[in-house]
Amino acid sequence: MSEPKAAEATRTIALVTHSQPPAVAEAVAAAVEAAGGASCRLVAAGDEAAKHDGVPGLERHDSLPESPDLCLVLGGDGSILYALRQYAGSGVPVFGINFGTVGFLAAVERDQLDEGLRRAFAGEYETIDLPGLQVAGPDVSGVALNDVSFIRRPHGRVAILSYKIAGEEVGNVRCDGLVAATPVGSTGYNLANQGPILAWGVEGYAVSYIAAHTLTARALVVAPSDVLHVGNAAGRDPVDIALDGELVGELQPGAEAEVGFRPELGRLAQVPGSSFYHRIREKFGHLAH
Repeated sequence: MSEPKAAEATRTIALVTHSQPPAVAEAVAAAVEAAGGASCRLVAAGDEAAKHDGVPGLERHDSLPESPDLCLVLGGDGSILYALRQYAGSGVPVFGINFGTVGFLAAVERDQLDEGLRRAFAGEYETIDLPGLQVAGPDVSGVALNDVSFIRRPHGRVAILSYKIAGEEVGNVRCDGLVAATPVGSTGYNLANQGPILAWGVEGYAVSYIAAHTLTARALVVAPSDVLHVGNAAGRDPVDIALDGELVGELQPGAEAEVGFRPELGRLAQVPGSSFYHRIREKFGHLAH
């Protein structure tokens, strides 16, 4: 007579959703049902839990679980980036279902919700480790998966920003700002600055100016071991510092901030067979029409 099989442990799935709760209300209810069918706990925390207070079966915690088996995101790229930052360095996979506009980081689209939930809870996905950027300055520190931006304030004077790489000054330019972007972030703000697109898997990051007041400022791809120092000229106005588009502090006149490359900072789940080049064609090719 064979020994009875031990029951599988219930897995924990952290939930992050779109900033507009009505946009994903039905999807959250579907996720709760799918999680129950797959013997998974779906956990929302803090403000996230408050957004879906009326959804039965959704566990509510004060904070996100530290080591869930997966983080499920029902939202756009901003929500996915938020989840990747929350679990930076932990190895927790982030599986996105696109309820935003572009959804470049999403594993599946919203019209594939049921199939996406099934794949997520069954573990039918691949993962890719994404690099990030670490910023440190007099009044700010943190990590970004997309980009670190230094931006002049609305209605403020034009900024004068300099940057050094590996101790050598490369540029000192009147501009609206400067962006350091990872390969994932190279298709965002950096691309709008005419910066280069870096394929996923490239080791390094791009530096580009925002509205440079010169014809000689050019975007640059930086080696992963080289540290970037950004300086705000003395006597100018403070410039805002944003991580993945979220303001986190400011760089005062005469001050300097350091930006460094961090390999394997985030772990993104994707459907088997997906690739960076397929995403480029599907997302940006369609936007051109």
